[in-house]
Amino acid sequence: MASNNLSVLEALDTARTQWYHVKAIVIAGMGFFTDAYDLFCISTVSKLLGRLYFSDGNSTDPGKLPTNINNAVTGVALIGTLAGQLVFGWLGDKLGRKRVYGITLILMVICALCSGLSFGYSPKAVIGTLCFFRFWLGFGIGGDYPLSATIMSEYANKNTRGSFIAAVFAMQGVGIIFAGLVSMIVSHLFLTANPAPPFHEDHVLSTQRKADFAWRIVLMLGALPALLTYYWRMKMPETGRYTAIIVGNAKQAASDMGRVLDIEIQEEQEKLAMFMANNDYPIWSRKFYKRHGRHLIGTMSTWFLLDIAFYSQNLSQKDIFPVMGLTKKANDVNALEEMFLTSRAMFIIAMFGTFPGYWFTVAFIEKIGRFYIQLMGFFMMSVFMFIMGIKYDYLATKENRWVFAGLYGLTFFFANFGPNSTTFVLPAELFPTRVRSTCHAMSAAAGKAGAMVSAFGIQTYTLKGEKSKIKKAMIILAVTNMLGLLCTFLVTETKGRSLEEISGEDGSKDKAEEEMSNRGRRQGQET
Repeated sequence: MASNNLSVLEALDTARTQWYHVKAIVIAGMGFFTDAYDLFCISTVSKLLGRLYFSDGNSTDPGKLPTNINNAVTGVALIGTLAGQLVFGWLGDKLGRKRVYGITLILMVICALCSGLSFGYSPKAVIGTLCFFRFWLGFGIGGDYPLSATIMSEYANKNTRGSFIAAVFAMQGVGIIFAGLVSMIVSHLFLTANPAPPFHEDHVLSTQRKADFAWRIVLMLGALPALLTYYWRMKMPETGRYTAIIVGNAKQAASDMGRVLDIEIQEEQEKLAMFMANNDYPIWSRKFYKRHGRHLIGTMSTWFLLDIAFYSQNLSQKDIFPVMGLTKKANDVNALEEMFLTSRAMFIIAMFGTFPGYWFTVAFIEKIGRFYIQLMGFFMMSVFMFIMGIKYDYLATKENRWVFAGLYGLTFFFANFGPNSTTFVLPAELFPTRVRSTCHAMSAAAGKAGAMVSAFGIQTYTLKGEKSKIKKAMIILAVTNMLGLLCTFLVTETKGRSLEEISGEDGSKDKAEEEMSNRGRRQGQET
């Protein structure tokens, strides 16, 4: 095994859990907190934007974002995220994890602040500015996915690696909770200061003019956690695996990791040649396809299918809340009250459905394993979505709304105690050091392609709140999850093994291939 050959890798694989690991989880996790907050807070303010900028004085209904504009506002950050994942993931392998880690954070801070600004007063100017900066915000967020996962996997020991990577990702759950909580607090404060009649009483006064500041404040506050983390992120040393295996500087790797782990590590520069030789093939080579092609198809397909369902749930929940009775009909509330009720409903679902699932994964991933948690999650999501789809007419009534809310919450729970967490963990473990960040980026980008299917496709079924269309959307998502379950069989379990053993960088795959080749040659000679 690799860990027996190179001291710096052995030290990382066998290190006891200590303060530095906790600090790394928090530093990497705050990026995910910011990611989730920025991506999901748009759901709490999109209805307010419709009332503020797309009201029709002759209409009997409050202003609503047109379908194409709603899809652009919620989906443009996902396009940016996809592009950012591919660019920063590739740069993470070429320039080093740490070197590009700070750039993503700076981009997130600047663009979160600018998302709340507008170059003009017209709806076109406001929405155009918002979409422009949310694209680049998404671009920065995209870089955080492969870099955070790769850094955490390369720092962690082999027995707790899955829990550590899952803990970084679990900060996404905290970010979703805060997106709901901050929107709730801001809208409540504005509502207290600016009371207004509901829409059916007064079409004009029901939309408070000062509400235009509320959505801007919510979006701009997304810059705060990223700003607070920047200093600590810049103080992190480059990962020992990158410095040793890719840069080829065993002395620097031993020095950096020795300081981090507070132990003495031998340099072993001469032993490094084997690892560099086993890391010499590019991602588009036949050797990569032969060794890792199936796994890459597995991680990309499962993340793609998962995100169709996961983002559909998150982006469409504002349209499904009225069915659950968690929000009132648009005509019965004013603009800020609608924002408050949407935020409160999102907060409740996140707190009791979304959030616990992440931490169940952290607790059980090293006991149950990635593979079985992913299978279970896809299966349970399919079951609950089939029930909600088939029985939607029965469940979407006032008497049964809490049953519907329970089933809806359980799909969130098993998404997170399931494939939403494991699709993030597995690509950080399955691939060699030289292409680890790129492969994670490709897998995550496939996920964002799925999220775009959800934002520009599935969401159109739920926007108008029509029962028949929501029912159809639920059944489509159930089928999507079953396909995800089948694609899970393309990946393998990584629990309890070193990264070098999993990827074959320790030479074990070469030896296995050589033995098979020799055996085939002997059998050919015998016949």
